[in-house]
Amino acid sequence: MKDRRQFEVIEGRQMDHLRVFHDVARALTASLELEDILSTIMNKMAQFFGPERWSMLLVDEKKSELYYAIAIGENADTLRGLRVPMGEGVAGWVASTGNPLVVPDVKLDPQWAAFSARHPELNIQSIACVPVRSGDKTLGVIQLMNSKLDLMSEYSITFLRILCDYAAIAIQNARSMTLIQQLTITDDATGLFNARHLYTLLEQEVTKSDPFSLLFMDLDRFKNVNDTHGHLIGTRLLAEVGNLMKRSLGPGTAAFRYGGDEFVALLPGMRKTQAIDATLRLHETLRSTPMLEGAGLALRLSGSFGVATFPEDGNTIQLILRSADSMMYEAKVTRDNVAVAGHGVLLEKAPMAAGNRSR
Repeated sequence: MKDRRQFEVIEGRQMDHLRVFHDVARALTASLELEDILSTIMNKMAQFFGPERWSMLLVDEKKSELYYAIAIGENADTLRGLRVPMGEGVAGWVASTGNPLVVPDVKLDPQWAAFSARHPELNIQSIACVPVRSGDKTLGVIQLMNSKLDLMSEYSITFLRILCDYAAIAIQNARSMTLIQQLTITDDATGLFNARHLYTLLEQEVTKSDPFSLLFMDLDRFKNVNDTHGHLIGTRLLAEVGNLMKRSLGPGTAAFRYGGDEFVALLPGMRKTQAIDATLRLHETLRSTPMLEGAGLALRLSGSFGVATFPEDGNTIQLILRSADSMMYEAKVTRDNVAVAGHGVLLEKAPMAAGNRSR
């Protein structure tokens, strides 16, 4: 009779596990949003272990840090976004070594008993910190504080490991989707957004109906660079111009390679006066910055710029594009110039002879 009851308890717990795994697997296939899936995993873990505080930290490989992606419980608001250097603290040690740390009762561990005594404000009774790994790489860690279930039981350890595997799948899937999305909207040569993404963002801006400006830029005599130095140097030059454009225009703007040696910048929230100032700065920065110094060339460039502002110069995507593009071609009459819808050419220059108007 006793054996039957024990079997029924074990069987019931296994069924609970299966239901949890089914719910998590369904979440993995129902959504591509990383936060939604990780929240499902963490909530199931919390239901099983009943911790007072629990969190998930993800690894930022570029900065060699962990950051709190999810934090629940006391002081959770202060933890979100907090960063922990790899190797430091419990989470940092687990992430750097890839080894789990499970302390079912800190009072029975001299080291943790001393730590708990030094930090009574943390109220630590038990700790479980386990790595989320894919292959030989740690993607993050899961922390549970003061769980109400035996952390060292075979069922508990198995449950933790499987949920960590699910979390690893979710993180890898999200990163793959992010990479795929970046590849579909990014220009290979410059790293800027491509023309397809320009239309997507323009649609969003036009829908909001807030003022914005559009800047077109065409490099002057770029064909001469290709003819003199070759297409590989020309491609490197385009990449440097793209980086210069992003630096000059600053955060909050979006830069695109529109095609060939034409570039576009979307300037959200910028009315005409602000857009003119930003364009004149970019015009001067381009003229004064030597290019391809790493290749031993130090080329000097100039560009022809066109600016238009929504909605006054065009209240649809096609009209605002046409307006900015026509201004750029007006600037190309003299080259090394800026033309603005409603203002015309800004810089006084002698018109070029008709025979010199090649791209």
